[in-house]
Amino acid sequence: MPTVRRSHRTPLIPALGRQRQAEFLNSTPAWSTDDLRPVPDNQEVFCHPVTDQSLIIELLELQAHVQGEAAARYHFEDVGRVQGARAVHVLSVQPLCLENLSLRGCCQDAWSLSGKQQVAKENQQVAKDVTLHQALLRLPQYQTDLLLTFNQPPCHSRSLGPENLSCPPWSLSNFEQLVTSLTLHDPNLFGPQ
Repeated sequence: MPTVRRSHRTPLIPALGRQRQAEFLNSTPAWSTDDLRPVPDNQEVFCHPVTDQSLIIELLELQAHVQGEAAARYHFEDVGRVQGARAVHVLSVQPLCLENLSLRGCCQDAWSLSGKQQVAKENQQVAKDVTLHQALLRLPQYQTDLLLTFNQPPCHSRSLGPENLSCPPWSLSNFEQLVTSLTLHDPNLFGPQ
């Protein structure tokens, strides 16, 4: 997957910021995986503390050779290829209304995609269907495709017993609120322009 050149490791969340504290990460604590495994400079990865859900925010090189819905499908299929998915299936692709995005001033085009990928976890043989929700925000003045991916593994992947009720699973509406509330606080995130 083509990545954006960044001059230094700037955490994406503070650099992108959020117009308000988005419910997605505040309704339930999220663990950054920076301390657990290497994360490329162009990514931030957060894991739910109880479920196997995760959120990935990526700055990718603008793929100008694909436009519109094809760009959303391109990134979804590329994620599947990188993860070694045994099968990928797009369920829906829809344009996002730019008027609803806090990034509307620098976002030329935006798409949401939902689909399933059959993937095995690291060091495991059995592949499971994982539902992915993606938002693709295209930022041509920065030569960047901003890709947000919300991974929802099967519900039974971890126990949600009474001891875990204080950490409810993330929802699609939490993800949608995060997508609409992202703002750009530091354009230097993209390197010299």
